[in-house]
Amino acid sequence: MVPFFKRIIIEVVSLRNKNRKQPASSESFNKSVTNLEVEVTHEISELFILILGVLSASFGLKGFLMPSGFLDGGVTGISLMINSLFGVSLSLLLVCFNLPFLILAYFSIGKRFAIKSVLGIVLLAVAVALIPFPQITDDKILIAAFGGLFLGLGIGLAIRGGAIIDGTEVLAIYISRKTSLTVGNVIMLFNVIIFMTAAYILSTETALYAILTYFSASKTVDFVIDGIEEFMGITIISEKSEEVRLAIIEKMGRGCTIFKAENGFTKEGDPRRPVDVVYTVITRLEMSKLKTEIEKIDSQAFIIMTSVKDAKGGMIKKKPIKKFDK
Repeated sequence: MVPFFKRIIIEVVSLRNKNRKQPASSESFNKSVTNLEVEVTHEISELFILILGVLSASFGLKGFLMPSGFLDGGVTGISLMINSLFGVSLSLLLVCFNLPFLILAYFSIGKRFAIKSVLGIVLLAVAVALIPFPQITDDKILIAAFGGLFLGLGIGLAIRGGAIIDGTEVLAIYISRKTSLTVGNVIMLFNVIIFMTAAYILSTETALYAILTYFSASKTVDFVIDGIEEFMGITIISEKSEEVRLAIIEKMGRGCTIFKAENGFTKEGDPRRPVDVVYTVITRLEMSKLKTEIEKIDSQAFIIMTSVKDAKGGMIKKKPIKKFDK
C-alpha cells in the first residue's frame, strides 16, 4: 500500500486503541493495522469495480437503449418503459423504483450491502443524467445485443463490487427464502410480466427486442460473475491416492488437499478401511489431462466433478509448475 495511506491506517488504529483505553501489545497492534489495511484495500478495489460497472451500464442505456426506446428486464426495464411513455427522467425513475428494494436489502441482506447499493444506484442515476454518451447505432439487432451486453457488464461488475444497480435480485432472494421458488424462477416471472406489459402497452416488436436485450444482458452477467475461466472441483477416491497426489503436483502443476476418510462399502460387522480422498480445483481446460493422468494410475478411481463459480488463492490462478504436454 502507498506509504501515505499506510500512515493514515496506523494513525486510525492508534486512535482506536486510545479510545478503548486499553494498552495493546506490539503483535496485537500490527495485526490490527494489517486487518484494517486489508479491509481498506478491498473497499477501494470494490469501489473501483462498482464505478466501472456504473459507467458500463450508463453507456448501455444512453448509447444504445434509450435513443431507440428499447427495454430491458427488471427494475431498469420498468424505468425505461415509464420513461418512453411519459418522458419522466430515467435517473429519477431508477432511484424511485429501486428505493423499496434497497430498504428490503437493508433488512433481509445487510446494512453494508444496502449502503453500497444505494451508492451504486445514485452513481448510475448521476451518470445517466450528466454524462453525454453518443448514440452508437440505429441497427435494432445491434442495439439489443450490445445494449444488453454493456448493461449486463455493468450489473455484473456492480455485483462483483458488492452492490446492485437493479433491485430485482433483492426481491428474488427475498421471495426465494419465503417460498419454494428459486431466485432464477422469481426473476423470470418478474420479467415475463414486464415483457407482456410492454407488448400490450407499446408493441409486440418492442417486447421481442426487449427479450433479446435481456438475454444478452443476463448472459453477460453470468459471464462476469462466474469469471472468464470455469473452474472444476475434483474429488478423487483411489487406492493409489499418494500416486494421484504426486501426479497432480508434479504433472499438472496444481495443488491439492487430502481428506482422511473411511471406505463405507463394507458388510455389517466388517471393519472399515481408512482411505485418503484427494481434492483439487482446476480449470475445465485441464480436465482432460487430469483424467488421463488418473487413468494411468488407477482406472477404477472414483472421480466426482463439480462446477466452481470462482476460486481465489492457492495455486489455481498461478502458472503451472510444469507444462501440460510433458
